[in-house]
Amino acid sequence: MGGADRGRPWEKSVTDQSEHHRHPIGDPLGQEADALINPEAPVEVPPADQMSLVRRLRQPRTILSIAVPLAIIVIAVALNWTQMRDVPGDISRANPWLILLAFSIYYLGFPLRGWRWTKLLKGAGYKVKVKDGTEILFLSWLVNCIVPAKLGDLYRAYLLKLNSPVSATRTLGTVLMERILDLIAIAALGILAGYWRFRGSLNELPTAVQAIFAVGVIVIIVLIVALVVMRSFGRRVIAFLPLPHRVADFYDKFEEGVFGSVGLKGLPLLGLMTVVIWMTEALRLYFVMRALGFADVDLGLSGAMFVALIGSLLTAVPFTPGGIGLVEGGMVGVLQGVFGATQTHAAAIVLVDRAISVFSIVVLGGIAYMLSSKPRGGGMEVESLGPPGTAAPQVADSVSASA
Repeated sequence: MGGADRGRPWEKSVTDQSEHHRHPIGDPLGQEADALINPEAPVEVPPADQMSLVRRLRQPRTILSIAVPLAIIVIAVALNWTQMRDVPGDISRANPWLILLAFSIYYLGFPLRGWRWTKLLKGAGYKVKVKDGTEILFLSWLVNCIVPAKLGDLYRAYLLKLNSPVSATRTLGTVLMERILDLIAIAALGILAGYWRFRGSLNELPTAVQAIFAVGVIVIIVLIVALVVMRSFGRRVIAFLPLPHRVADFYDKFEEGVFGSVGLKGLPLLGLMTVVIWMTEALRLYFVMRALGFADVDLGLSGAMFVALIGSLLTAVPFTPGGIGLVEGGMVGVLQGVFGATQTHAAAIVLVDRAISVFSIVVLGGIAYMLSSKPRGGGMEVESLGPPGTAAPQVADSVSASA
């Protein structure tokens, strides 16, 4: 398992990482974070029944974060049962082929997301196969759907580190940059879709739509300013504060992952791919509405994108797994208040859409979790791409030396 050269002296290939680089994923979050900062710490992979995903599902906080919003949804349905009793019948009459098309388009987005993440990782100094990147990303979405606080993002960086000799902090930086690209795309596309949908009545927009536009503009400005501040003053602030060297080193690697993953040459392609990815979200909802065929719900593609992106923005709120409760309430509210859908039809649309975007991930992601070797540290091939003297080849060389 040596670091065989591949054309350039600093390129190393590593398959089936050495035992010293594996860390238990059944530990509390604090210990996992410490393992991320200290990748050299030698520990063993625990048995499958001690994996963090299983443990987190048993924690009271996770149980409450799932049970409370579900209880609220059940109570809301019970209080509005007169209108809600027709929802099962409406769903049963949906066109199954259009539902299948919505499902297929949505899942097409995962290899696209996996490809985009591997491009970000390549910019950070690691060449990862799209198959491996997509597999890890899909497992992280499973975690986000069943565990609160967006821990799937941390879990993604952790899985990559568990299976390869990479810098987990730099990996976290690529995940953050991916999230920033997503949020900017959601806000920008939402504003454009809303503008196009309401272009004939911009002076008479409902207050809710105006508020959504304002939030979109604020999100874009805040994210851009945050990146500029981080790039210009981040290292100075860390150096000024009386922090341990380990924290400063953690920040340096994290910043390398954030800004090293995106270059000016690669940004247009990443931006285009991000737009395509979020178009799959809009098309999913569009074909769900077409499948249900409600005469009072005629959003068009721009309206579907507007509603879908509002739902996606609400999933970023880390209070509940997958935004359960928040997303359903927000989407139903927009469909009713902005587009005039009845409560029954809005609920049917949202339930089918969320069945595809959340429930199917829980089912298929659970199967993937059981079949995948990644949660058990099965190893994968990663090629380090940094020039001599940078952090990337040092990671690869350390593994070669320990082999």
